[in-house]
Amino acid sequence: MLTFKNYNIADWFSFYRIAAAPVLLLLAIFDLREIFSWMLLISFSTDAIDGYLARTLKISSPRGSQLDSMGDQLTLVMGVVGLFVFEPEFMNNKLQLLLIVFIPYFSQMIIAFVKYGKATAFHTYFAKLSAVVQGVFILWALFFEPVLWLFYTVLTVGVLETIEEITLISMHDNWTKDVKGIYWALKKRRKDKKKDKNRESE
Repeated sequence: MLTFKNYNIADWFSFYRIAAAPVLLLLAIFDLREIFSWMLLISFSTDAIDGYLARTLKISSPRGSQLDSMGDQLTLVMGVVGLFVFEPEFMNNKLQLLLIVFIPYFSQMIIAFVKYGKATAFHTYFAKLSAVVQGVFILWALFFEPVLWLFYTVLTVGVLETIEEITLISMHDNWTKDVKGIYWALKKRRKDKKKDKNRESE
């Protein structure tokens, strides 16, 4: 396994995203749009890299999943901060619509912390799609200008992804990482029930 001290190479990409967040915040404060945009692009790119490394090198772990989720959330927050700083007119006009997404999103985080004591790390296919759409919209808006249809796509996918996350929390009594989606969770539940029945019949 490729490791640096007690952390594997995939974890270090997550660490980068976490460490980059305060730097991005400073760049936004000092109105350095171009540097902010390129650094945010790197942060979004490392999200794909660490996931690929974890799967390819078979070095995924609960700790790595948590770091990945934390890095994802901080990168998204910094992206939204950047949009408010560099595209204030667009964002302020869409503030009510943004609340439609962020209120359920933060509610889901609270539910997870109450139930598990930490954020979820399901990493569903829907979550990956949502992250890609969010990244494309944010980066396009920062490098060029906001695109309205892409903004509405972000909202729609974000709400659906949050609903799926809340549903998965209700389905899992214990913290679980890397759940592909509701279909796969139901499939696993049926498989586990079948195993339990077979054990009882023996």
